[in-house]
Amino acid sequence: MCVKVRCERYMQDNNEQVQYDLFGNVVLDDSSKTKKKKEININDLSKDKKEVYEEIKFLRKQIEHYNKLYYEEDNSDLSDYAYDKLTLKLRMLEHENPEFVDSGSPTQKVGGRTKKGFSEVKHEVQMQSLQDVFSFEEVEDFVNKVKNEFGEDTEFVVETKIDGLSVSLEYVEGNLVRASTRGDGFVGEDVTENIKMIKDIPQKLASNDTLEIRGEVYLPRCEFEKINEDLLQKGKQLLANPRNAAAGTLRQLDPKLVGSRNLSIFVFTILKGNTFKTDTESLHYLNSIGVKTIEYMKVCKGANEVLRAIDEIGRLRDNLPYDIDGAVVNVNDIAYRAEMGKTAKVPKWSVAYKYPPEQKQTKILDIVTQVGRTGQVTPMAILNPVRIAGSVISKTTLHNFDYIEEKDIRIGDIAVVEKAGDVIPEVVEIVKEKRDGTEMLYEVPKVCPVCGEELEKEEDIVALRCTNSECPALTYRSIVHFASRDCMDINGMGESVVESLIDAGFLRDISDIYSLTYEDIISLERFAPKSTLNLIEAINKSKQNSLDKLIFGLGIRHIGKKAAKVLSENYDSIYDIMNSSIEDLNYLNDFGMIMSKSIVEFFEKEKTKEIIQKLDKAGVNLKGNKIQKDSDIFEGLTFVITGSFENYTRDEIANIIEKNSGKFSTSVSKKTNFLVAGEEAGSKLKKATELDVEIITLDKLLEMVEKKEKVLDSD
Repeated sequence: MCVKVRCERYMQDNNEQVQYDLFGNVVLDDSSKTKKKKEININDLSKDKKEVYEEIKFLRKQIEHYNKLYYEEDNSDLSDYAYDKLTLKLRMLEHENPEFVDSGSPTQKVGGRTKKGFSEVKHEVQMQSLQDVFSFEEVEDFVNKVKNEFGEDTEFVVETKIDGLSVSLEYVEGNLVRASTRGDGFVGEDVTENIKMIKDIPQKLASNDTLEIRGEVYLPRCEFEKINEDLLQKGKQLLANPRNAAAGTLRQLDPKLVGSRNLSIFVFTILKGNTFKTDTESLHYLNSIGVKTIEYMKVCKGANEVLRAIDEIGRLRDNLPYDIDGAVVNVNDIAYRAEMGKTAKVPKWSVAYKYPPEQKQTKILDIVTQVGRTGQVTPMAILNPVRIAGSVISKTTLHNFDYIEEKDIRIGDIAVVEKAGDVIPEVVEIVKEKRDGTEMLYEVPKVCPVCGEELEKEEDIVALRCTNSECPALTYRSIVHFASRDCMDINGMGESVVESLIDAGFLRDISDIYSLTYEDIISLERFAPKSTLNLIEAINKSKQNSLDKLIFGLGIRHIGKKAAKVLSENYDSIYDIMNSSIEDLNYLNDFGMIMSKSIVEFFEKEKTKEIIQKLDKAGVNLKGNKIQKDSDIFEGLTFVITGSFENYTRDEIANIIEKNSGKFSTSVSKKTNFLVAGEEAGSKLKKATELDVEIITLDKLLEMVEKKEKVLDSD
């Protein structure tokens, strides 16, 4: 019997003991997990530490954003590989700077919250994520450390890592009683009724066992393609990838829709119930009682066997009927697993090897241009179709014309194309040694490829733009954007429907959407009475949307969702925005001269005024959600807040300022009127002093508010 060697190491830092796991992650002890997030006073840090702390904060914010998209909205816009690289960087920084680790970090928890409409399920056994590794060296290191701990004969199981949605299935005396999503690992969503619609999940086992098992619900590639084909014909938005489609389907409130999409599952572990000596024994048993378990599973001894199995999965990847996002390496012995334990987020007895982005060589058949909704003209490469990461790629963006010049891309070149996960593929490099002299240089266009108008290039901007407001491409893109989910959310008005309506002469601009009749729509191909009525209902429903959705839908250059929300919260109606000056708009939080100028120029156009009048006449909501002010005493004044305050957070102080018509800024400049300084104020206080900005206390600010006397600019 081998003697257990402790794999954690300890170090002394800031008079507190810091514990690391097998992979160098900082592990919080049980007492620290219940603590609030650490309060770091940045003014106490050295310059180097400040930079590290700011980078850690930025990475956490980025990862939380992508966690929300992935776990809650089933709509990731970042590849798994790129996401994993972000988390790896954060783990490394936290490992090197353990004083900055706290329980709120994404490295210490699984991202995801329950969706509205589903009841919560508290997991008796935490559903953890896995430790990601990116190189064979890391896998070898893991295997060798485990062998040093438990002996040379330690077995490992290598299996496919299915790219889907993790679920728990609970059986009582052989009957399925509850199914739930992972959620944040501790609390998930009850999706029992939806799970029962999946044919591959038995509602009655071939035994009377009481157990809880965990698996990954996925959508086979062939089903994904069928669904997208159907959506395309109906003119609806296509699904991004099988993983998002599986997650989004399982989290629908309509079980019938779940049943129609032919989801499947692979179960990979027992969370609670029957006990076995090894992982493979437990999976073989589950298979014998009717549970569909992982198809590829190989028992290995030693790093070489493990790496060969990972390599084999990599070669099989393209030919599998479902998507995988890696290979999992587990310790096979259940007793060893219990002894190794876990961190707050991952088990210590398992790693997930993530394959690097897949690259293929293919020929660039042509370079064409496309016109975006704001008139921006971008180049696109037409490729000899090639299968990469589970999908056939026949075209890809070339970003801008400078990108073509930088990479010396020519028509006829052999290009290395990369597609990491589900993101848009891109040309990584050109294989210049394969040129045979037939390749052609690309000439940057001088006129719009659609309307023939001369293209404009603005200073400091790489892109070329078509400024013809009547350009058919702009019309098409602007209407598609206007009807999209983030804007007016007109369900059923996808790209093909918009194209058909334009071709039929029913749509010339976005305002024409609200003039569409039943007869107009049903005259189109593929429209039946029910789908026609559904589209009309969606159009009418969109009239009640908040003003920020309309503003974003108008497609004003430089104005995104956040800016649209700021506008709707600061004006009573769209007409007030139209009548605002550049100076008025520039005064708003997070607005600058470029954004303000863009808004004024947009609403000065006669075409815009005409569209707004039509929308108003059609009954589209044009009223804002202007936040009611308590007073105008700080009107025209800009405040900056620094330091810490007793009984008040900075957000609460900023809210007081804005409620009294003042502007809150995060940085001190010549435009700053007042700096509200608390305890331990740092560089902002110094800069305010240098710029002769008036410095006041929180008590002074509250006194101003209480007096309700208009404060004048001291200048």
